[in-house]
Amino acid sequence: MLATVLSGALVGIDGLLVDVEVDVAFGLPQFTTVGLPEGAVRESKDRVRSAIKNSGYEFPARRITVNLAPADLKKEGSAYDLPIALGILAAEGTLAKERLSEYALLGELSLDGRIKPVHGALPLAVMARERGLKGLLVPAENAAEAAVVEGIDIIGIATLSEAFVFLNGEQPIAPTRVDLDAMFATHSRYEIDFSDVKGQEHVKRALEVAAAGGHNVLLVGPPGAGKTMLARRLPSILPNMTLAESIEATKVHSVAGLMDGQALIATRPFRSPHHTISDAGLIGGGAMPKPGEVSLAHHGVLFLDELPEFRKNVLEVLRQPLEDAKVTISRAIGSITYPASIMLVCAMNPCLCGFFGDPQHECACAPQQIQRYRAKISGPLLDRIDIQIEVPAVKYKELSQHIPGEDSAAIRTRVNQAREVQLSRFQGRALFCNAQMSSRDIRKFCQLEAAGEKLLESAMSRLGLSARAYTRILKVARTIADLAGEDKVGGPHLAEAIQYRALDRK
Repeated sequence: MLATVLSGALVGIDGLLVDVEVDVAFGLPQFTTVGLPEGAVRESKDRVRSAIKNSGYEFPARRITVNLAPADLKKEGSAYDLPIALGILAAEGTLAKERLSEYALLGELSLDGRIKPVHGALPLAVMARERGLKGLLVPAENAAEAAVVEGIDIIGIATLSEAFVFLNGEQPIAPTRVDLDAMFATHSRYEIDFSDVKGQEHVKRALEVAAAGGHNVLLVGPPGAGKTMLARRLPSILPNMTLAESIEATKVHSVAGLMDGQALIATRPFRSPHHTISDAGLIGGGAMPKPGEVSLAHHGVLFLDELPEFRKNVLEVLRQPLEDAKVTISRAIGSITYPASIMLVCAMNPCLCGFFGDPQHECACAPQQIQRYRAKISGPLLDRIDIQIEVPAVKYKELSQHIPGEDSAAIRTRVNQAREVQLSRFQGRALFCNAQMSSRDIRKFCQLEAAGEKLLESAMSRLGLSARAYTRILKVARTIADLAGEDKVGGPHLAEAIQYRALDRK
């Protein structure tokens, strides 16, 4: 007897429908799985056999062949346990086949028949809806995550027996429903706030400008100045996350298995990998490519602390995602693309010992050591960083103040207003913030008056600013003008933007 059960596979952050074909034939007992199964899929036969027996059903002592189609796509993970088990019961005639074509099934089986959670429930729910299926059977722990997708019934199940009686029409199970607006509001709160930061007003201002224009940032300062503290609070002042952005970020985290019981990622992600990370860990990779830290920071912040300590080849792979907002990983099995629309924030000490330029501590580094230390950061990477700001050590007087600073909500209000101006300016184009402007856009939207041209020319010559600083200054000045609610880029906007090029001075 032959039975076909629907399931799904993950290709990047998208789902692909998989037909689980099960044939139970006369012959010596044998269990064969074909269709390019990986290790966990090949091992499913032992889990399935025990789960069926321990759930009170009879496991057929015959020749069982399982085909996972399309056969040219590698299948990995344990989500095929449930469809294989139910396919065997349907092929044996124990389970009715009428409803098997209406639902897709996902779930890992325990030996006692319990169903464990799997990765990628959200993208597979999107796939099931697009394929016109009535519903999706998922482990109970994944039900709320999959129920974010509207227009399809999400049936949360805890055991193999529950799935059997539901598909057999013996016992209905109410679909899982979630209040998307309430869930989004609940999960969109940040646990940390800018009001916790003492002093560093000019750095907070620079981060507000960066958030308003989507500019990448480099923080340079001695140890203990608060660089990491400031960077961790940056997501709390970024523009409010839209539902579409939230679902995209959730799909990446779902595929990576990092949901941690959440149903929705409604706050801007913040990822801070250690400097010992490999290039594959940063942008993604592996035999079956998985999303890296860049993609996990999609629609959020990627923070690289101790920037010069990262290996050069690791930093160089950042150039594509920073330019294209996506990562393409090519393997023998094909190419997989992950989204990577990020805001890059880096932090570094001014020198090897960390105290160059600090009035409270004497620097122990020779000039050649400082030069070698800073030379670890390549020019092409610096080209993609708009704001370079010095972060001095906080003075005792500022630390001892008990008056809280401005909170993130107030700053985010100004950032949202500036982003609305930019969205209106770039309406009808694939631009969302000033940082994405091309040279042509800069000429069109950053026109300077004679006084502004003179100021910028003077700064370029007197401060020894490099050529790469020219367009960066204009982009940042445009954002500062947007925050001020002014149409034209004036002298004060340029003067402030020039201050944000600390490392670009000769």
